[in-house]
Order: sequence, then structure tokens, then C-alpha cells
Amino acid sequence: MSKRESTVNTIFAALRTLIYVTVFLTLWGWIALRVRVFDSSFGIWLPAGTRIPGLLLMVLGAIVGLTCVGTFVARGRGTPAPFDAPRAFVAAGPYRYVRNPMYIGGLALLAGLAFYERSPSILLLSLVVFLIVHLLVFFYEEPQLKARFGVTYADYCRAVPRWIPRLNLR
Repeated sequence: MSKRESTVNTIFAALRTLIYVTVFLTLWGWIALRVRVFDSSFGIWLPAGTRIPGLLLMVLGAIVGLTCVGTFVARGRGTPAPFDAPRAFVAAGPYRYVRNPMYIGGLALLAGLAFYERSPSILLLSLVVFLIVHLLVFFYEEPQLKARFGVTYADYCRAVPRWIPRLNLR
């Protein structure tokens, strides 16, 4: 593949990614704001001091998520969508520390929204989404990646934790 073809492919991957991310964030934002109705129905709210930490968590989650998306486009030559996955194995950027940083960023964004909106319903949704994502990763994504990338992915799994980065205190 020529440099020009590679550049064109990267641009198209970036455009597809922009569309997918916009649709994904809009959908999850809509779902989160819909479940918020349960908060007022039950009159239960998170403490008032959670707005600023929630905003910080949303910003951090967005930064992690966007970094992952950029890494998928630039290094993986694809998008984060499972139906338009990266063509190359990606173990760079945030993927050096945990195997699922994009999910972590998205979940931080959702939990941050819960704290910002003082919504126990959105927080509960975040926990349910984490459970579903964990099961998806364990039973679908990881077996698919092992089948696709073989020893490279198996070695990566041994070296990099799924959710919580290792603290290297040396």
C-alpha cells in the first residue's frame, strides 16, 4: 500500500470513527438521562458536593476515550466499532497499561455524569453497564482477539491487566 493510500485510509477511518463515536455518545447520553427520571420519582439524590468531582471524572473519561479512539485510528488503522475493528493489533498508548482503557474511559464518563447530575439511577446504570461490558469482554472480545491475533494477544494478556493497571513501584 502506498503512502497516499495509507493516508486516505486513515482519513476515512477517522471520519467513520467520528460518526460512530457521535452516535454512541448520543445513545448513551440519551439512555442515561432517561433513567434519571427514577431519581425524582423516588426523591433520592447523591450528595450536593458530587458535581465538581463528576465533572472532573467526565473530563478524564473523555480524555482517555479520545486517546484510545485516536490510537485505534492511527495505529490500528480502523475504528473502535466491533463491526469496523482495527486492522492491526493495538498495544500502544493507554493500551500499554490496561487492555480495556476505552471502556474505562466510557464508564468514567458515564459515572461522572451520574455524580454531576447527582443521580443514583445513572450511577446504578454505570454499574450494570460495567457488568455487561465485563461479560462481553470475557466471553466474546477476548476469545475473538485470541483467535485473530494468536500468540501476540496471549502474550499481551499475560503482560497487561484487563481493568486495573499494575503499579510499578520500582
